Amino acid sequence: MRTTALDVAEYILSKKKPMTAMKLQKLVYYCQAWSLVWEERPMYENRIEAWANGPVVVDLYSAHRGQYMLESVSGDSSRLSMSDVETIDAVLEYYGERSSQWLSDLTHQEKPWLKARGSLPRGWRGSEEITLASMAEYYGSL
Repeated sequence: MRTTALDVAEYILSKKKPMTAMKLQKLVYYCQAWSLVWEERPMYENRIEAWANGPVVVDLYSAHRGQYMLESVSGDSSRLSMSDVETIDAVLEYYGERSSQWLSDLTHQEKPWLKARGSLPRGWRGSEEITLASMAEYYGSL
């Protein structure tokens, strides 16, 4: 069975709950970004879109829609590989204590989100995909 963004989110919440939905979204996004760089493979295959408040994993959003604080998203963290866990732990070490707003602001300065947003005005809804290629290229250059 393939690992999903829900599995990643469940692991994050097992380490740091409760957490705002926005913060969880950004942490799951950064797990994907750094897996692409460090492991040279996606951690999960769920679509990531460039929404007004930053990157959003659509399937994860569907699981927590309408909730502000989260304690669980019914993923299965036992599906994660050892390298996935190491990547997530490293992401939590660096980004885990940051606020949801800080993380959102950071994504707004980074090329994958900016590129996917294109010419959309700030604050407007958008559903363009943030591609794995743009993430790997950008984060790989840091």
